[in-house]
Amino acid sequence: MATNSVVRYLGSTKNLVGCTAGLGGVGLHLTGVAGDLWLLVVAGLYLAGALAAPPDRIHLAVDPAQNATQLRDDLATLMARVQAEAKRLPDDALPRLTRIERSLDAVLARPKPLSADPETTHATTRLVRVDIPLAVETYLNLPWWITVTRRSAAGELLAQLELLEADAEKVATHFFAEDLRRQSDHTRYLRDRAEE
Repeated sequence: MATNSVVRYLGSTKNLVGCTAGLGGVGLHLTGVAGDLWLLVVAGLYLAGALAAPPDRIHLAVDPAQNATQLRDDLATLMARVQAEAKRLPDDALPRLTRIERSLDAVLARPKPLSADPETTHATTRLVRVDIPLAVETYLNLPWWITVTRRSAAGELLAQLELLEADAEKVATHFFAEDLRRQSDHTRYLRDRAEE
């Protein structure tokens, strides 16, 4: 912790301005202006420069690529956990979850366009970190005898996954709408060119 603070200070604006001012003090010594007290002059100029310098800017925003990578990791971890419990899930649950993963992974594979679309970022984050885990966890946390004797629990999970799959497809369709439009425009251009 202390080492990180020292390293951060060494690269800070305050240290750089202080060093520049201190170098000015060394220059004063070399020209004979500072005399025998040159060390005090250098230290004083460093201190004055460090105190006068503005504080470093604080950046609270998360790097979009890092955020997308973290979401992809969360999705992969979630799917690994689901795979480990696959025997306890209804038959159609795993294929639906796999389709949801495929849709979301395609979106998360493009972090720069994703960062420019806050609506898609929010929807993807909500699906990966809230909706899918909640649906699967709720089913898996039911006592085993309820999931075996009452088909309604499995039916509820499958209904939830169907809705989540539709939501994931909607998110992916919205995200790739511009690419689809561009492809359609290119097809129209090629047809027009062929007719000439």
